[in-house]
Amino acid sequence: EVQLVESGGGLVQPGGSLRLSCVGSGFTFDDYAIGWFRQAPGKEREAVASIIGKDNSSYYADSVKGRFFISSDNAKNTVYLQMNSLKPEDTAVYTCAVIVPPVSIGPLTWQGSWEYDYWGQGTQLIVSS
Repeated sequence: EVQLVESGGGLVQPGGSLRLSCVGSGFTFDDYAIGWFRQAPGKEREAVASIIGKDNSSYYADSVKGRFFISSDNAKNTVYLQMNSLKPEDTAVYTCAVIVPPVSIGPLTWQGSWEYDYWGQGTQLIVSS
């Protein structure tokens, strides 16, 4: 059974930092892709970042590039999203999702929700003063 559990959300002031975690089980942590998505009320779901387990290549949305960093710790079956210089517009429910083998996404396709096979439950981030 593939399962993803997100944690680390909370309330942060603008300019602050927070790290989200996505712990996976039921798949091998050397050939996968995990993406972080976010959705604010009334808005479309947006791909934030993704990481390819095979080579640690990563992709970022323009809105978070330079502020957010995705990383993985395969020994802990965990992918992280480090979020810095947070803005109120970052407020959303953040969800991680996994692609199990075969992984075929690349620079032009990583942001497509349909590419991902399993989804976590989401964790809430609120950026507000």
